[in-house]
Amino acid sequence: MLKIRFSLVALFLIFHYTQAQSTTNVDLEAVDAYFAKMVKDWDVPSASIGIVKDGQLVFTGNYGVLEVGESEKPNENTLYAIASNSKAFTTAIIGMLVQEGKLDWNDKVKKYLPYFELYDPWVSDNTTIRDILSHRVGLGTYSGDNIWYKSNLPAKELIKHFKYVPKAYDFRAGYGYSNLMFITAGELIETVTGKSWGTNVKERILEPLKMHRTISSINDLDSKGNYATPHARKDNQNYAIPWANWDNVAATGGLISSVSDISKWMIFNLNHGIIGKDTLLAKRTRNMVWTPHNNHYVDHTVPNDFNQHFNAYGLGWGLSDYQGRLKVGHTGGYDGMITAITMIPDEKLGVVVLTNGPKSPIMAATYYALDNFLGVTTEKDWSADYLKLKDEAQEKDTRIADRKKNRVLNTEPIIKPEDFVGEYESKVYGKIDILKKNNELKLDFSHSPLLSATLTHWNFDVWQIHWDHPHAWFSFGTIKIETDNNLNVTGFDFDVPNDDFFFEELKPQKINR
Repeated sequence: MLKIRFSLVALFLIFHYTQAQSTTNVDLEAVDAYFAKMVKDWDVPSASIGIVKDGQLVFTGNYGVLEVGESEKPNENTLYAIASNSKAFTTAIIGMLVQEGKLDWNDKVKKYLPYFELYDPWVSDNTTIRDILSHRVGLGTYSGDNIWYKSNLPAKELIKHFKYVPKAYDFRAGYGYSNLMFITAGELIETVTGKSWGTNVKERILEPLKMHRTISSINDLDSKGNYATPHARKDNQNYAIPWANWDNVAATGGLISSVSDISKWMIFNLNHGIIGKDTLLAKRTRNMVWTPHNNHYVDHTVPNDFNQHFNAYGLGWGLSDYQGRLKVGHTGGYDGMITAITMIPDEKLGVVVLTNGPKSPIMAATYYALDNFLGVTTEKDWSADYLKLKDEAQEKDTRIADRKKNRVLNTEPIIKPEDFVGEYESKVYGKIDILKKNNELKLDFSHSPLLSATLTHWNFDVWQIHWDHPHAWFSFGTIKIETDNNLNVTGFDFDVPNDDFFFEELKPQKINR
């Protein structure tokens, strides 16, 4: 039986390789070797990479292990969280609803969600569906993400807090990548259809495309099996962390998928929304989501690595030119997993890179694959160059080290714990309390229990945060107790150095009862 099984596997590999060779002149063995070295050099636990060309999955490469310290390896069916790559599924669903006459791209959001509010009443009244899908409502990039991160509130309740997120620029006058607005889009879909975002994506996209392993909830991981483990890093070492539940914000980043399934999604998009004889996305929908709605600055006075002349965001897709061709794609960052989906429509070429570590070569792998399949001659070693940049950036990031260096030892707090233990309210988030339990000071986030922490004295009236659970994007942090001129406690401020979740926006104020 073992010999028969081996023969069948060998036969499949020969067929797959022959199929790939028949569609491209690229040296796939060299590509495979490059990716294997890349994964080792970057010290990412595992990576699964797929390349589609002319309607076929012509290359799959799987490297590393599903979890550090274990031996199981990934394959083309291994599941990874694709995070913000889910946004393109959200805009596709909205496009289908527009085709059905149930929505219009220029409809006001408040028409369907009357409780939707932003920082300004006029902006709230005039924000359209196109606005929320192109990151141009005036919010800063990642601003307000603490509202939803690891929260157990339903999307509708989260949305009610968005009005407290501060304006970063004028309405429609800039770009601020906003997960909050795609959470809003998911709730809009549910309101219009009477079905959850997960049900819509399954019925409208996953089932027609036969993406049978793709799921929108971590609750389905065990029933599917064969999934990667997320990882964080500490002291330049990877360590496994639990999967985080993003079910309530799935429209902004909840899908979990594989190279095999994402290849079907790329082929579908490269075929402009047609699957078999069925047109799921009309021509006008395809053009709408791939039209620039929010443009980025490009420096035309100096050359760049991509021969790039424009850079923009469509609706759920990033848009630019790459070596004279349109490039369409997106990236995704989930707790301990980073992924990328990139397509060159004119060449019917697509690349998907799925990884399960926070230090990830997603774009190095993507550009190397694109250059090979486009016949771009370059001496640039994408992996080596990007790894050098990543390491240099990490070395220069001394935010945590500086705070530890500047700590003043052997100080006593002026404000005693008994004076600041109590209930606090953050307009942006909600209740965040400081409690005393078993002779320890605890930080309690009312609707995000996984953000709970223990507090110990740091210096003066600053207390260090020791998170009770591991987090991929932040570690060290402190709070500073704030008082009025009579030393009455008024609130506290966060200082959690990281690039993704802005705790300093929370500013909890003490509730005096």
